[in-house]
Amino acid sequence: MGNIFYLFGKSSTGKDTIYKNLMENPELKLRPVIPYTTRPMRAGETPGVEYHFTDEAELAHMEAAGKVIELRSYETIHGVWKYFTADGKHIDLDRCHYIMIGVLDSFLAIRKYYGKDRVIPIYIEVEDGERLQRALDRERSQEKPRYAELCRRFLTDSRDFAEEKIMDAGIERRFVNRNLQECIQEITVYIQKFI
Repeated sequence: MGNIFYLFGKSSTGKDTIYKNLMENPELKLRPVIPYTTRPMRAGETPGVEYHFTDEAELAHMEAAGKVIELRSYETIHGVWKYFTADGKHIDLDRCHYIMIGVLDSFLAIRKYYGKDRVIPIYIEVEDGERLQRALDRERSQEKPRYAELCRRFLTDSRDFAEEKIMDAGIERRFVNRNLQECIQEITVYIQKFI
C-alpha cells in the first residue's frame, strides 16, 4: 500500500529544495504528483517538474471533465494566479509512494480525496525573519523581481498558516529547516517509517 507524502509550509521555507532532494533519493523511490498553475514560470523552473504550467482555457476544460481535485486562486498584483491538482491515472497507491508539495488548504483537499491514512503531512517551518530574507534573496535573483508580490505572499502566509489552522488540521509533527541537510535527513528517516 502506498502513501502520498505531502510537503507544505509557508513560502521560502525550502520546500522546493527539500522536495528535489527527497525525489533524488533512490532509497525512497518516491514518484511526483505535479500540480498545475496558471502563474508565469519563474527563472530556473522547468515545465512538468515544479508545475504543469497551463492557462484558464485548459483549467476550464479539466474542470468540465471533473478532473480537478482542488483549486486555489490568489489575487496578486499581476492578476489572478490559480494552482490546482488534477486526478490522473498516474497515481497508483496500491503499488507506489508519491510526494507532492503545496499549501495547507490543498493538503486538506488531497487528504479528503485520498483518505487520511494515505496522505502523510510533512510540515516545514522557518523563523519568519529568516524566511523573509530567503524570499528577498530569491526575488533579487529573478530577471524582473516582484517585490510587491513577495510582500503579499508573506502576509498571506500569516493567515493561511495561522497556528489554529495548523492545529485544526491535526498537524502534530513539524520539521524546522534551520540547517537544510539536517532537515532533509530528519524527513528522510520519517518517510522511511511508512515505506
